[in-house]
Amino acid sequence: MAGFVLIHGSWHGGWCFDPVAEILRGRGHTVVAPTLPGMGGTAQEMAAVTLDSWGEFAAQHCREMRAANVGPVVLAGHSRGGLVVSTAAEIAPEAIDALVYICAMMLPDGMSRAEFKELEGPNPAFDAIISRIHDGVATVADPGHAAEVFAQVSPPRLVAAALPRLVAEPHGPRSQKLHLTRERWGSLPRTYVECTLDRTIPIDSQRRMQSYSPGAKVVTLEADHSPYLSRPVELADALEGAIPWG
Repeated sequence: MAGFVLIHGSWHGGWCFDPVAEILRGRGHTVVAPTLPGMGGTAQEMAAVTLDSWGEFAAQHCREMRAANVGPVVLAGHSRGGLVVSTAAEIAPEAIDALVYICAMMLPDGMSRAEFKELEGPNPAFDAIISRIHDGVATVADPGHAAEVFAQVSPPRLVAAALPRLVAEPHGPRSQKLHLTRERWGSLPRTYVECTLDRTIPIDSQRRMQSYSPGAKVVTLEADHSPYLSRPVELADALEGAIPWG
């Protein structure tokens, strides 16, 4: 069996992985899906968040998995969570056996999320639901219109339950450039789960990131930006498929 540390994306919390975590636990694996510190916090709390602090938070969960002897440790991130996964892998590669990017930011050394956004160009549907608050310290997503962008093919009852739980997202980590090395982050096997129906990070953007950081195993799902809701079994299969048993 294996241990999974699942890192959520922007405006979400660890709760978004509940359907997938239940499947993985039912198959005998150990799963933790924490909510990142500062999510939905005060302006001061969100201003204090850095990508490095989030990376250390994720790395510590992986160290705890390693200490618990649960088997290989797989660190996975969804969407913006990919930045956290990469940062954690650079901090503590010895605590991690494999990385999984779920329609996530798999950016190369020296690039920030904000810089990649400029390369992507406009995404009017996505941009229309995001607003800045606290003088730009954080952003919020409009829950009344997010379904069409985040989860347009997911079961409506699951979407209706999820969207009211969206919270403010600290903006600082999006502007921080990644610092990744071949010896640390680059030493770990990677899987990229691409979602062909994604309206948040379109498939062209996902494949551009794959070209920037070649070498990942690619799993393709006919899913929206919320594969943990629209394709939970297939996503669980992809996560299991990333386990290095050797």
